[in-house]
Amino acid sequence: MSDTFDDRPEAARPEDEHRFPCSNCGSDMRYAPRDGKMVCDHCGNEEPIDVAEGPWGGGQQLVENDFEAALRGQLPAMEMEETRVSACPSCGAQVEFDANAHAQECPFCATPVVTDTGTHRHIKPKGLIPFQLTEREAHKAMEGWLGRLWFAPNGLKEYARQGRSLDGIYVPYWTYDADTATAYRGQRGDAYYVTVKGPDGKSKRERRIRWTNVSGRVARFFDDILILASKSLPKRYTDALAPWDLGALAEYKPEFLSGFRAEGYTVELDEGMDEARQIIDAQIRRDIRRDIGGDAQKIGRVDTHVSDVTFKHILLPVWIAAYKYKGKSFRFVVNAQTGKVQGERPWSIGKIALAVIAAIIIGAAAFYVFEVMG
Repeated sequence: MSDTFDDRPEAARPEDEHRFPCSNCGSDMRYAPRDGKMVCDHCGNEEPIDVAEGPWGGGQQLVENDFEAALRGQLPAMEMEETRVSACPSCGAQVEFDANAHAQECPFCATPVVTDTGTHRHIKPKGLIPFQLTEREAHKAMEGWLGRLWFAPNGLKEYARQGRSLDGIYVPYWTYDADTATAYRGQRGDAYYVTVKGPDGKSKRERRIRWTNVSGRVARFFDDILILASKSLPKRYTDALAPWDLGALAEYKPEFLSGFRAEGYTVELDEGMDEARQIIDAQIRRDIRRDIGGDAQKIGRVDTHVSDVTFKHILLPVWIAAYKYKGKSFRFVVNAQTGKVQGERPWSIGKIALAVIAAIIIGAAAFYVFEVMG
């Protein structure tokens, strides 16, 4: 039994919307992850990016935005921007394209996308983690991941060996800060043991819990709760790309986007906060249990006051490939900061069938040997 693998045609690289002419020859320069510089492929000229620290400008303290002001539409004009993005009809990704491009492939699912001419006003990114892995390094990480997949079609690994291009995408995220103070009521359970007689008349020790009513207060400041602001990739895969070193966040500069695409956020600010609140509430309940102490805890009333909520819109870098197998799109993503890989994968029915047959043969042989030797 053989596997059929359908490659998507290799997509042409889009001309980037953020153009930076070379001071030497005037050609467009691009951001080079290996060196953290702008590079001209035409004449080889290199120019640094004006950043505060290090080649990527990480470690900067970025100014937070006020959450309530943003909900009221009262952010300063400098915190807003207009970009030209097109929605993929298949996965819904909002991908930024060059003004001169009229048709592209969606980098998330390989669906053809006809670009529109409209602009979209949204909150401007405050910071980003620049690409730190080159496409070649991402390919190497991807090949290692594919090599560890059991029962994957042979065509999938052939796809990796052919060196098909990956798309560098900046994926949108929200981060939230919040100060919390919580009053609670509950019960503390302390274990004790008693000696009782069982049905057989023998004595045994039984564990019991003595419950005591308690109340108290806990407080915690939450810093940089990270929430994915995109719906184009399965969240279980993007979450699995963590951890991200947010200490490497650099101030947003369009130079870092030169040569890459940027996805617009599709999870609105208030939606992201709803998810962040779930993380906050779960952590507060853990804090309460620790505060109650004892051997067991029951949490009754919880009254949490959340204040001083701030946020940042940031971009995190991933290398992504979309491929098709038997008419269905599959995707994998590489964390362009750490090289961690996650993704979808097809299963080879032929390999699974052979494995099952081999297991049956081995089991039958073992049973025969056991019967004969027994």
